Amino acid sequence: MLSVELHAHSAASYDGRDSVDMLLERAAEAGLDALAVTDHDEVSANETLLDRAPAYGLVGIPGIEISSAAGHVLGLNVTEGVDPGLSFAETISRIREQGGIAVVPHPFQEMRSGVLANISKAELREADAIEVYNSRLVTGYSNRQARRFAERYDMPITAGSDAHVSDMVGRAVTLVDTDERTADAICRAIADGRTTLQTRRTPWLVSLRQAVGNTRRRVRLALNGFFR
Repeated sequence: MLSVELHAHSAASYDGRDSVDMLLERAAEAGLDALAVTDHDEVSANETLLDRAPAYGLVGIPGIEISSAAGHVLGLNVTEGVDPGLSFAETISRIREQGGIAVVPHPFQEMRSGVLANISKAELREADAIEVYNSRLVTGYSNRQARRFAERYDMPITAGSDAHVSDMVGRAVTLVDTDERTADAICRAIADGRTTLQTRRTPWLVSLRQAVGNTRRRVRLALNGFFR
């Protein structure tokens, strides 16, 4: 059984703060076996992840969080970018073409690009797994909705810290039933439904620091664009 963080963002994300090494260091401190970096519409951190993860005793899972036309989709075990704005079905297809799996994060949190506001439940069921616990959600209601949906349709489940700062890594962990320490094996086990979850809510002070940092970064990016 491997403990895996499946939803984390590095400084390569527009709203991420910390380096890949900081994420890996925190994952190792938390006793994890593997870490996925899922930057928003960006894969530039994956090369560093795959290069540096073994030094921390971790399996690196290259990934991306894609802004599809329907909402966010995690592509796990993918190294090439997927264009934002594609349909939900096409986004999943592009992930699978790379040998990856498609996981839908926070699907019922409509204010965070919730998928179900734009596609049918039948379409959502085409994903390989659904994130039923996101440690950043303000309330547990959306998480409970996601779990009920997964149970009703017998979908594989995952958890994710949705870490945008290294302090968040390891708050919501997916336990994957495999002894093979590779990204391929971990993703196969997830798609097969061989997962259980270990979850804790992100402390509000950590979330507040992350939110303040996001605002500062957005302002800085906007000013840089304005003065070019």
